Amino acid sequence: MYSVLKSYGLNGLNGFAVAVEADVSGGLPAFSLVGLPDSAVRESGDRVRSAVKNLGYKWPDRHITVNLAPADIRKSGPVYDLPLLLAVLASSGQMEEPPADAAFLGELALDGSLRPVSGVLPMALAAAADGIRSLYVPAENAAEAAEAGGDAMQVYPARTAREVVDALRGLVPLSPAAPIPFDPASGWNAAPDFADVMGQPLARRAMVLAAAGGHNVLLIGAPGTGKSMLAKRLPGILPPLTREEAVETTKIYSIAGQLPKGRGLISAAARAGGGTTFRPGECSLADCGVLFLDELPEFSRDSLEVLRQPLEDGQITVSRAAGSATYPSRFQLVAAMNPCKCGYYGHPTRPCTCSPSAVRQYRSRVSGPLLDRIDLCVEMDPVAFDELHTSTPAESSADLRKQVLAARAVQAKRYAAPGYEGVRCNAQLTAGQVRRVCRMTPAAERLLRASYDTLGLSARAHDRILRVARTVADLAGKQLLDEEALLEALQYRAQEKVETF
Repeated sequence: MYSVLKSYGLNGLNGFAVAVEADVSGGLPAFSLVGLPDSAVRESGDRVRSAVKNLGYKWPDRHITVNLAPADIRKSGPVYDLPLLLAVLASSGQMEEPPADAAFLGELALDGSLRPVSGVLPMALAAAADGIRSLYVPAENAAEAAEAGGDAMQVYPARTAREVVDALRGLVPLSPAAPIPFDPASGWNAAPDFADVMGQPLARRAMVLAAAGGHNVLLIGAPGTGKSMLAKRLPGILPPLTREEAVETTKIYSIAGQLPKGRGLISAAARAGGGTTFRPGECSLADCGVLFLDELPEFSRDSLEVLRQPLEDGQITVSRAAGSATYPSRFQLVAAMNPCKCGYYGHPTRPCTCSPSAVRQYRSRVSGPLLDRIDLCVEMDPVAFDELHTSTPAESSADLRKQVLAARAVQAKRYAAPGYEGVRCNAQLTAGQVRRVCRMTPAAERLLRASYDTLGLSARAHDRILRVARTVADLAGKQLLDEEALLEALQYRAQEKVETF
């Protein structure tokens, strides 16, 4: 007897349909699984056999052949356990074949209970796009799968395979899962408040610019100057994720197996990914959020250079022998570093123990091409005693967030026009778009021309300065870039601050 039912697999960030075909024929008892399975899939035969017996069903004493189609795409993970069990039961006549518009995902324990699997959201989205009407998943995956459901597709959570079989037979129906209400602002509450940061007005201003324009930031200062404090507070003033961004970020966390149990969409978000299978790394996990690298020069040169592709293109490609996968990596880089190895070069009270050559060598670990992709660089001095004990309260995250949201509203209106598809903030402008958007006063243009020659700016640095100046002007409510906006943008140049000592 022959049966076929539907499941789904993962190819990079997207799900794809898998037909689970089972055929029970005569001959000596055996179990064959084909269709380019990996080791986890091949082991599913033993799990399914034990689950069938422990659920009270009979394992066929005949030759069983299971094919996972299409056969030219590698199948990985234990997600096919549940559909494989149902296919064996249907092909052996112990239950009717499930409806053609139903799909099944889930790992089996030996007693027949269902365990959660990774990557359910992208597979559920693919199922909804394919016209699947009923999707059966482990109970712990139901919240994320329900985000892809809606009116067209119902998601049914189950704790055991028997619950699925009984529901398909009409004995004990399962209740469909409902999506968890999405609150895009809930991520703000998890971030610490900027009101806790004393002093450092220039660094605080840089963080506002970073949030308002989506710019990358480098903080340079001695230990204890507040670099990590500022970085941890940046997510608290970033604009909330749109639903599309939340779905994209949640897909990445789901594939990486880092989505909390029972969680719906994420409201706030290894460096490049790795391993023998495709898996998102830190760059992709920071998609639509912040990637913080502390002690930047202590990372290996190769690790830092791999950041250049996602910083420039907003995506990263992971290649392995089995193929390649591309993941979105549109993050804001916030990096921190000491001015030298001992950390006290230029400190007003503590002597530096590094030689000039040691300082040069330490700073040269961060390459020029990487620095050229960082828009804002701030040198942070130690906080004075009076700043720590001032009675004047510092601006809170809520106050700074109002400034950021106002500037982002200006950018949203500007980039809603034709010709700016995919642009949400100033940092995402292409070179051609910079020319149209960043119009300057004559005095500002003369200033930029003089700075271009004096500082030896590259074309990339020129455009990044204009993007920052555009953000300064947006925060001030100005249409044209004036000298004040250009001067502020120029003072954040990273290349000169790292190379000069």
